[in-house]
Amino acid sequence: MLKSIFAKYVITFVVLLLVSFMLLLFIVDSMYTNDSLRDERQELRGVAASCADHLSDMYRLSGREDLGDFIRNGASEGRGDAEYVHRILDAVTTNSEDMTVYVTDASGGFIFSVGFAASAAPAEGTPLLRSEDFEAMSEESVTTSQAQAVPSVSGGSASDLDDPSTAGVFLWEHPLLTHKRSFGYVHPVDVAEGNTVGYVLVVSTAENWSNLMDSTVRSVIVAAVWIFLAALIAIYFITERTVAPLRDMSRAVKRMAVGQYDVRVRVKGSDEVAELAVAFNQMAESLENLESMRNSFVANVSHDLRTPMTTISGFIDGILDGVIPEDQREHYLKVVSDEVRRLSRLVTALLDVSRLQAGDRKFDMKPFDVCEMGRMILISFEQKINAKGLDVEFACDEDNMFVLADQDAIHQILYNICDNAVKFATEGGKLRMSLSWSAGETGRSRKAVVKVYNEGQGIPPEDIPFVFERFYKSDKSRGLDKSGVGLGMFISKTIIEAHGETISVASEYGKNCEFTFTLARTIPPTQKGRVSHSQGGNP
Repeated sequence: MLKSIFAKYVITFVVLLLVSFMLLLFIVDSMYTNDSLRDERQELRGVAASCADHLSDMYRLSGREDLGDFIRNGASEGRGDAEYVHRILDAVTTNSEDMTVYVTDASGGFIFSVGFAASAAPAEGTPLLRSEDFEAMSEESVTTSQAQAVPSVSGGSASDLDDPSTAGVFLWEHPLLTHKRSFGYVHPVDVAEGNTVGYVLVVSTAENWSNLMDSTVRSVIVAAVWIFLAALIAIYFITERTVAPLRDMSRAVKRMAVGQYDVRVRVKGSDEVAELAVAFNQMAESLENLESMRNSFVANVSHDLRTPMTTISGFIDGILDGVIPEDQREHYLKVVSDEVRRLSRLVTALLDVSRLQAGDRKFDMKPFDVCEMGRMILISFEQKINAKGLDVEFACDEDNMFVLADQDAIHQILYNICDNAVKFATEGGKLRMSLSWSAGETGRSRKAVVKVYNEGQGIPPEDIPFVFERFYKSDKSRGLDKSGVGLGMFISKTIIEAHGETISVASEYGKNCEFTFTLARTIPPTQKGRVSHSQGGNP
């Protein structure tokens, strides 16, 4: 299962999404933590400073020498100092619902508290700060090591934030605050420079921050779940669209392996997989056509071998048995000779195909006059041309057109094309051979364009792409082409392409057909001799 494309896609996407969301949670947590600490520090610092300033002012006006004595004695004497201080500090903390303000004396002992957790305040005199660290305490240096919950009272503890920017701010865990994490800030109450009479300890629960973080985490998790579902659905459809054609091709290949070449796969869309499906269908069609041509070739070769062999065997047996009169033996021996040559041509064609495909046939590239070759080939078909009453045209740009190619190979091609043109031409139709230089080019780069045209049945449009394939025969009924085996045009194309040239066919079915191929132009041999001589005399 894990080897399938779908499983690989799913695992890859899930891992990427998990890593992405974990990274997102880490970034969000870091951002909220930093922002919350910064905001809490500023708020706690402001409240602590404000409370300390108010206490300092009221204490100076009271004339007392001890902050705790000022509060306690003022209350006992009926002046209402404690109540007044409570009202002032309550007013300072009005906008901070989760804050608690603790006031301690100079030794850190608890005096009173207002705010969120005031109802759960410790007993008066309970030490909240360590006196041994008071001498080093200042607004910018108070840290967690200098402000801790006393274990004997609460069992709470404070933890260092390890951040220089949060000097004076600490995280406090205290049973009085229902064990919730809290932010704290300590500010001295000074009546004169260097004269500290007490401390204000402001503690704010982390409930808002925790709720915000919880809400954020829940939102991210919900979003992650929906994105996971959407991603899985998208992966399923994307993978299915990618894998379905591959499965079809896999099944088609298995069917082709047992000889069923008519299978095709569905093509959907225009992406790379669709291009692969199109290429696969083209391959399947080519294999089907090749198989069809192979079967046709086997049938044709079997017929072409059986017919002459039957003829040869019958006539020779007739001569040996004396059934054929002696005065007719020469005629039948000529028939036998023709059939032997026919077999020889078939074997030669098969050997040519084998040699060309193996790359064993070597070409002797020499200059020759292709116009003269065309004339001689047409003359060799004089008897067949006259028998059909064909109207022959021969056109040549120049009397002599020299090309660089293998003369025997080009003669084989041109002879084969002319043989087909004569064979498939209609009675009294036109047969034309034209040779010209290609337009738009100059000098040696110009090509010789050879065209052979005939009026006749032509080639059906659906057969045009297969004319130069192996074993192709346009005359499948063998009504006109009784000796061909469907290798001539394949051999011609292979030879032309080996010369670096092109060959093509154009046909108007029921009217005409024209074959065209090109050859490289070259300088006539006599001119080459003169050029070489001239160069030798002018060093």
